[in-house]
Amino acid sequence: MASVLSSAAKKMEENNSGKPPCKYGAECYRENVQHQANFWHPKKGKRKSDIQDEDDASSVKKRKIDAASDLTEKVSEEEAGNASPENGSEDEVDEIQEKDDAEESDDSDESEDITLPATPTNLNPREEIEWKFKMKMPEDFYDLWKFCKSLDKKNPKDALKETLGLQLVGPYDVLAGDLKRTSDSKRASYCLHWRYYYDPPEFQTVVRGDDETQHHLGYYRDEPSKLPSFVGANSAKKNCIISPQGENIFAAIKAHMDKLCKTSKDKAEQSRIQSLQKPLTDWAKKSGHSLETKTKDMKARDKKVVTRTFHGAGIVVPVDASGVGYRELPETDANLKRIFKKVVDSENDYERNKHLEPLDEIISFVQFANDECDYGEGYELGIDLFMFGSDAFDRIILNILPLAYMLLGRKEFGTILQAHMKDRRKENLSMM
Repeated sequence: MASVLSSAAKKMEENNSGKPPCKYGAECYRENVQHQANFWHPKKGKRKSDIQDEDDASSVKKRKIDAASDLTEKVSEEEAGNASPENGSEDEVDEIQEKDDAEESDDSDESEDITLPATPTNLNPREEIEWKFKMKMPEDFYDLWKFCKSLDKKNPKDALKETLGLQLVGPYDVLAGDLKRTSDSKRASYCLHWRYYYDPPEFQTVVRGDDETQHHLGYYRDEPSKLPSFVGANSAKKNCIISPQGENIFAAIKAHMDKLCKTSKDKAEQSRIQSLQKPLTDWAKKSGHSLETKTKDMKARDKKVVTRTFHGAGIVVPVDASGVGYRELPETDANLKRIFKKVVDSENDYERNKHLEPLDEIISFVQFANDECDYGEGYELGIDLFMFGSDAFDRIILNILPLAYMLLGRKEFGTILQAHMKDRRKENLSMM
């Protein structure tokens, strides 16, 4: 009883403004003047759990989750792997929290001062790709490079360009020796090289198509430590949909060929495509790569998908026998889009504040879900906000999604997301 009274006295002493405390505490992302005037916010560094009445067990767990969230928001892109809560001390977390507000809010100035670190020496191409892009590439990635070298030894990247309108990019630029240096020193991560606007951290572009639709192909992974689940396609100037094209890059290019043949009315063009189709399929079969657009493993993954999300490719999270790991959001995708649109279309702070209320409630549900180890709900909401594609939600995304990745043991995705959110472009995607 004495400890409860002491805690209450401490809160009264801290909050001498007479205002009710904001339920989001020091982490509140709402910046409009009216909200700040109506509610009391503790100084940076105080935990949200310090201003709420919770039982001892849930308070401890909440502090751990908040510490993970704070840490993922503050650490730099290249230090994230070494400074995670798993490896860092409580002192490190506290030090990060006590940084000046101006420093933490001025993201644009920070990004201008960041330069890419020098590539370690004595790395072979595979190691260099993994170091720069934070992922291991599957064998079909390297086999396609060998195939393209057989077509054009001097310039394998453009071997498919004239016939199919496709160019090898991203990690392929390492194999070509073109990504040793970058002309864009202000970009914080090599993972941004050919990362399109709607590419979530799970999606890694390796082939670009036309600039008109920004059609591109990439590997989609459910976990950063595992090989890709499939190769997907997206046309960033059309929408955020990621459409599975096959289990490997050969299958995806074969699907692209088939589509070109069906849509083209030029017989000469059809003939050129067909002349390339046989050597590509022969190479794929010789290398042991399936050309099916829907393989057995892809169908097995579909059964593990807990929800499709706005991009349609779905997310996979571990769910135990009792169903712990994922719970549905309290709104349908259609309702979520309506909520998001109202926020984006708000004409002033008052309207935006009003339209944010339903989203605030959903975020509260996510916090409860995290407390109960249903990490998939926050993951889903974060992905949906990202794929909606509005900078109005940038701060909310950075509060929700890196934490979800951390809780799921996918911190590399969080690192990629943070770099992308600081420099999310629709044009000039190459770092060369």
